[in-house]
Formats: sequence, C-alpha cells, structure tokens
Amino acid sequence: MNPEQQSRRKAMADYLKSYSGRPLRLMEVCGTHTSMLYRTGVRSLLPNGINMLSGPGCPVCVTPTNYIDKLIKYSFKANTCVLSFGDMLSVPGSETSLLGARARGGHVDFFYAPEQALDRAEKEPETTFILAAVGFETTAPVWVSVVDAVLTRKLRNVKLLTALKTMPLAMDTLCATGKIDGFLCPGHVAVIIGSEAFRPLAEKWGRPMVVGGFTAELLLAALARLVHESSCGRGGLWNEYPSYVRPEGNQKAQAAIARVFQPGNACWRGLGVLRRSGLYLRGKYAQLDAGSYGLDDDHLPDGCRCGDVLTGDINPRQCPFFNQKCTPDHPIGACMVSSEGACRIYCVEGEISK
Repeated sequence: MNPEQQSRRKAMADYLKSYSGRPLRLMEVCGTHTSMLYRTGVRSLLPNGINMLSGPGCPVCVTPTNYIDKLIKYSFKANTCVLSFGDMLSVPGSETSLLGARARGGHVDFFYAPEQALDRAEKEPETTFILAAVGFETTAPVWVSVVDAVLTRKLRNVKLLTALKTMPLAMDTLCATGKIDGFLCPGHVAVIIGSEAFRPLAEKWGRPMVVGGFTAELLLAALARLVHESSCGRGGLWNEYPSYVRPEGNQKAQAAIARVFQPGNACWRGLGVLRRSGLYLRGKYAQLDAGSYGLDDDHLPDGCRCGDVLTGDINPRQCPFFNQKCTPDHPIGACMVSSEGACRIYCVEGEISK
C-alpha cells in the first residue's frame, strides 16, 4: 500500500470513528460482508451512532423449514438419496435436520461440488438423487451448469429441489419497513446482476445503495460513502467495487439463468412469501424439478428469533438463545449453522475480534 492509499484509508477510518451525526441503522445483506466487517476490524471502528445490521444475506438461513422437511422425507424413500453442500446438513427442519435424518437411517450425503453428485448418479443408476439447490443469484449459474450437464449426460436419476432466491425483492420489502437508512449492497450478487439492479430501489425509497467489496479498504470506502449519504438523507446508487462489478453485471450469466429458471413466489424466513423472488426450473428443464413450488411453511422453535435477526429487528446477541442454548456446536436456528449466518459469525468472529 503506497503512502497515498494509506492516507486515504486513515481518513476514511477517522471519518467513521468520529461520526457524531444522527443515529443510523444501516444493513449489509451479504454473509461474507458480515464476516469481513469483523475480520478486517472495520466493525470495531463504528461508534454507537452507526448501527450495522445483518440482513437476509445467508441463503441457508432464509430457507424455510418446509424445504428441509421435504428433503428429509425424500431421504427415507426407497432407492433415493439426498445430496447437498455440507452447511445444509445441520439446518433444522420442523423436527430434525438432515444429519438427524441420517442418524435415523435416512439416505443423506454431501458434496463439495455438484459435479461430484452427477458422477455418483452415473455410477448408481438404480438410485434417484435429490440435489438440494440453495442460493442467490451468485450460485444460480452453477445450477444452470448442473442442469445442462444432467441433460447432456442423460442422467434420468437426478432431480433438483430448488430454494434459489433473488435479492432485490427482499431488499425492497426491507425498505418498505422504513427502519433502514441505507444498504451495503451484496458484492457477489452484484457481480452477476450488476450495480444498476439496485438503482430502482434507491429511486423508489430514497435510500442510499452502496455496492461494496470485501477488503478492509473497500469496506471502509463503501461504509464511509454509505454513512455520509445516509446522514444527509440522500438516496442514490454508488458502486465502490468497480473492479469487479459492472453496471450491467454479467450478462452471459443472466441469460443462462433466464434460460433455465423462471421467477415465482418464494418464502423467506422473517419476510414471508415474496412475489417472484424465487427461481424455478422452466420449460423442458422442469422435468428435473423435485417439487420445489409451495414450500412456504416455516416453523421456528419457540424462543428462536432467527427471523428477527434476518430482518434487522434485533442483532444476534439480543436473541435469548444466543451462545447459550444455541451455539455453533448445538445450533437451534439456521443463523447459527452456516458460515454465512449472522449468529454464527457474531459468535465465532465476534469472539476472535475481541
């Protein structure tokens, strides 16, 4: 880092530390942002007047229990096996998790990459494999590749249960509450959909939308901009991650997503059912769907406030279960399971950063 960059970084850090304007409620909607705000030490710079809230930026966390329950039901079906990424295995359903189902005899396994699941399906043609396809716009292109590969390889024993969601509609719902002064927009999602995807939100609600990266310097730049514009009550769009995020985004990826998926209603924990915020297999690809529509029921354990964390109504430490009944080793809510979950990040990264 050259002297000019060091000077700029210090100026942004000093600005944030010395902020004394009106109290601000700002929200990041990306689990990696939540984590990196701790890891870089940027969160520790923020004074009491800047309340940084963690929104619905973790795809595993916003997935309703009904979806987990359906995967569990499949796991007990004859000649059927459920496959998912590892962080899905511990997510609680209404009664147990996929790990709990496996302990009871359910056929459940994990993969590091979906391609591994296809190789296994090719070797075990008598078994039907249900792939748990969970994520936001960032991972949707990965599932496009999986769908294309299934058809190309003529694998008749692979189905997808999808819980893929799109972020702007969730942010629109959060804006409508009037409780959030500005948003640190998700950098990874913005790489796919482009920074301009957030402009309608800024214009509709008069809120600042700032696209940010993940290093200390990029986070400082994004937060300094967000705090300044929010304190002035000024809406608008600013891209503080131009090295990776283009205004139009990745149009090739967008076209691929539109070819394979179509929008539909989807249930978000804490936000309810949001119109056209989900992605579902369309046309000839719908033959691979394992029954993804209508999974709208979400039953949290009594006392768990995961939904309130995801909407920014409370921070994780305000949940009565946080790091008491609910820990990374024994999670009660999904927000304590995933590495992108706010509760787990506050519990693990928050302790490390002290």
